Amino acid sequence: MNHTTKSPRVVTFGELMLRLAPNGYYRFFQNDQMQATFGGGEANVAVSLANFGLDSVYVTKLPKHAIGQAAVNSLRYFGVDTSKIVRGGDRVGIYYLEKGASQRGSVCIYDRAHSAIAEAVPSDFDWDAIFEGADWFHFTGITPALGGELVEICKQACAAAKARGVKISCDLNYRGKLWTRAQAREAMTELCKYVDVCISNEEDAKDVFGIEAEGTDIYGGKLNHEGYISVAKQLSDKFGFEKVAVTLRTSISASDNDWAGMLYDAATGEACFSKSYHLHIVDRVGGGDSFGAGLIYALLSGKADQAAIEFAAAASALKHSIEGDYNRVSISEVEKLAGGDGSGRVQR
Repeated sequence: MNHTTKSPRVVTFGELMLRLAPNGYYRFFQNDQMQATFGGGEANVAVSLANFGLDSVYVTKLPKHAIGQAAVNSLRYFGVDTSKIVRGGDRVGIYYLEKGASQRGSVCIYDRAHSAIAEAVPSDFDWDAIFEGADWFHFTGITPALGGELVEICKQACAAAKARGVKISCDLNYRGKLWTRAQAREAMTELCKYVDVCISNEEDAKDVFGIEAEGTDIYGGKLNHEGYISVAKQLSDKFGFEKVAVTLRTSISASDNDWAGMLYDAATGEACFSKSYHLHIVDRVGGGDSFGAGLIYALLSGKADQAAIEFAAAASALKHSIEGDYNRVSISEVEKLAGGDGSGRVQR
């Protein structure tokens, strides 16, 4: 990768949705107002990477109308390259989010069937042109789950990226509301053959591939480090991943989580664990995406594995304090937290 003449170029591909959420911690229609913002797994990654100064390119398909344009503009605000977004189709996918608190969990309701991206066809995307000058490609398991021809489109994207020597990362991100475990396993088994860096959590690895950590109870607060190393090794052995990153979330309540990450290197068989953060959550949506973005940035920056997982975990910890899908943090803020300053004291 040539880092001397340009900032690394990262391409992400997925669905950008309109997010409608009651104010604060209100329940749906507890009053007659909803906040309208935009978000989506790979778009969230693109925004983070743009904030970190990378050349960040986002690919999707959106209608030509005003709502579609507003979605595009939400990315432009952060400096994301939107020139490869295909325009067409009839609707922007929507999701409704009711943020949980204390013992009441968050609720997410999708209204995304027949969105422009879900009805996209392979000929919509010129992947050779899209990957011109690219160093990295990122997608998640949400995109092929959208139905239509998206498994094939993702496969073509991965093949084109691989042919150009572009590194590929994938966050497994299993969504049971979008497809079955059997559908996910069939599609992701095919797509993961192309992937260099896999991002997962324990539930994703279990749901998609039947791989699970022994001796761990995600609901009872027990995390077994050896179990996670075993999951990462099983994933690497199955697909030939160079690295596997696993997010470690202990959910105490909807408001309070413990959060950390692990990065496994297949070549050495070594795993690095980040420090653990106790989070008091403002908004957890996009937490995993900010972790993925932090990891991509750190690896492209040449950070060693321990520094890379510390950066990814810290970036994600900060996201949990920010309203909306997008992580609005700078490199210096992440480095400060990764370096051990999590006091939250006023900076004067």
